[in-house]
Amino acid sequence: MPVIALSEAELASHPAFEGHEEVVRIEDEATGLAGYIAIHDTTLGPSLGGCRVWRYADEGAALEDVLRLSRGMTYKNALAGLNLGGGKAVIILAPGAPKTPALFQAFGAAIEELAGRYITAEDVGTTPADMADVARATKHVRGTPASGVADPSPYTALGVFHGILAAVEYRFGSSSLEGIRVAVQGLGHVGWHLAEKLHEAGADLLVSDIDAKALARAEEAWGALAVPVAEIHAAPVDLFAPCALGAGLNAITIPQIRAAIVAGAANNQLAESDDAGRLRERGILYAPDYAINAGGVVALALAGAGRSQTEMRDKVEAIGATLAAIFALAAEEKTTTAAIADRLAEERLTAVKRRSQAA
Repeated sequence: MPVIALSEAELASHPAFEGHEEVVRIEDEATGLAGYIAIHDTTLGPSLGGCRVWRYADEGAALEDVLRLSRGMTYKNALAGLNLGGGKAVIILAPGAPKTPALFQAFGAAIEELAGRYITAEDVGTTPADMADVARATKHVRGTPASGVADPSPYTALGVFHGILAAVEYRFGSSSLEGIRVAVQGLGHVGWHLAEKLHEAGADLLVSDIDAKALARAEEAWGALAVPVAEIHAAPVDLFAPCALGAGLNAITIPQIRAAIVAGAANNQLAESDDAGRLRERGILYAPDYAINAGGVVALALAGAGRSQTEMRDKVEAIGATLAAIFALAAEEKTTTAAIADRLAEERLTAVKRRSQAA
């Protein structure tokens, strides 16, 4: 299985490269496997992050995605208090090419060559069944029945839901969602579970998705109002929940947002770091993505350590308290919530590095 390491010289000029420890290209002509695995930081332990399967426009787009996502996993795992580093994998699916068990077994063989430095799991475009195929070739995988949590999506949604409760309480003075208007962008695994919880809590839903069947189901199940994908971010709501792909918060969309809060499950929601400032300037409360969407990785990590369902739920629900602290610190220090989240994650990484150097 060819696992081709990219040199730091090759990566140094890439805008998304931030001192990643290891970036490899994975390929297998027989199965059609092509993609990247990026290990950003293993200060806290082996890197854990999902595998995204996507029909990328080109290799450059895939490389940028894996670099950004792996860095986000380092901060997510650190802020969540996990003894895990940050990594990510992306598989480039060619136009018309199907996902196959053989492709995922080849991917598992590539992971095995990294000797435990990277642990994979489900992400956009992958399922528990895909992870079971990966597990045929490597033990370094989560999100299978054998690992204790077959599908992390409900846990991710649970954490986002509690983060939303914290954001609503901070902004409106009450955690009740009764009558709160929420725009959910994306009804995939996590978005659907989140929307269901919001509906049960009394929220009025506006939803968007590229899948017309998912929209029809949401309209029937919850009386949700379907909104075009290109317009959902600008809907007149109290809270906007991005649950699709990243970079949706940018210099073009942020001025159009009419919500008081942005809190959702998508990774890498900010197109660039300045976007956190743009949100703050508009008075929009932003729940940093890797802080609010850590529920899935928390469940995967704790399940792998043999922890109980109660322990997992308690840890996931504590995401609300973490966000409440971030909101308060950002207000006190007159800075962005993203800056506070980054600092808290970096403080933990620095402390562990110092202890390691002193030992």
